[in-house]
Amino acid sequence: MTPALPKDSDLRGALPALRRAARDARRLAVQTSTPCYIMRDGRIINIATKRRVGKRRASPGKHGRKDP
Repeated sequence: MTPALPKDSDLRGALPALRRAARDARRLAVQTSTPCYIMRDGRIINIATKRRVGKRRASPGKHGRKDP
């Protein structure tokens, strides 16, 4: 069952706006070397210092390289 969307257009756009604001706050904190605190699992943590885990590009020469 899908939750019903609010009729007010301001409320419908609130969650995406909050997500954009959180992303921009973290990006700014990283750029300016300032902390960005959140509460996770009952603990306050600085997310500006944590590195994101994502796809990494392979280093040249590690994959698909044949020895001469």
